[in-house]
Amino acid sequence: MDLRVEGLSHAYDGMAVLDGIDLDIATGRILCLVGPSGCGKSTLLRIIGGLERPVSGQVMQLGTPPEGCLNPLTYVFQDFALLPWRSVAGNVRLGLEAHGLPEARMAEIVSDVLARTNLSDFAEALPKQLSGGMKQRVAIARALAVNPAVMLLDEPLSALDAQTRELLMEDLVSLWTRAPFTAVYVTHNLAEAVRLGHSIAVLSRRPGRIREIVHIDKPLADRIHMDAELESTQEHLWNLMREEARAADAELLNA
Repeated sequence: MDLRVEGLSHAYDGMAVLDGIDLDIATGRILCLVGPSGCGKSTLLRIIGGLERPVSGQVMQLGTPPEGCLNPLTYVFQDFALLPWRSVAGNVRLGLEAHGLPEARMAEIVSDVLARTNLSDFAEALPKQLSGGMKQRVAIARALAVNPAVMLLDEPLSALDAQTRELLMEDLVSLWTRAPFTAVYVTHNLAEAVRLGHSIAVLSRRPGRIREIVHIDKPLADRIHMDAELESTQEHLWNLMREEARAADAELLNA
């Protein structure tokens, strides 16, 4: 299932946040959203996910969801959003329980996604027993369990240390390589964007407009390490953002 964003604009209490956003997200591709602080990246993601209604414009779902899709759009949040009283398996199972699936089928799905995310040995652990990286892996497993048409990831690695972030990026690449999924991925980290994105939409400072969409043809599996090509792309992204990022930071400081 493809997504198309057309003419999307939004405002809060009369303050324009997004202006005239047009985007296409193709099936099996990852679109990263980057831009200065406060440019509306997370707001755009919430609108795509149906959590907010835009002032104008529309988000269209084109085509049909994949076979077995239970939730067309599924979130992965920065703060994991795990239920502390549920085990790893219980948290992964949560998204399945509203769909009336037989117990055996739910157990089969949970077992499969725990294996795919290297969590099988932690199925009965509680979130308090897990590291930050493991918690986010559980959140990703929970999203995969419903076989979404599109995953919406809101800065999923930003709360993690550099080493854990690197491991989770490798995990995401491995998951996508084995079974390509469609995703919109918000990040402030340009290295993440060039490592994970098939295309990268650069937003201007508020109100967010699309400054440029950068496409990267190198296969995800070949981006395990930054090379000259990826570093050049990252530098280009930063050149697009540098002055507006400084202005946005100054604006936030003086707010």
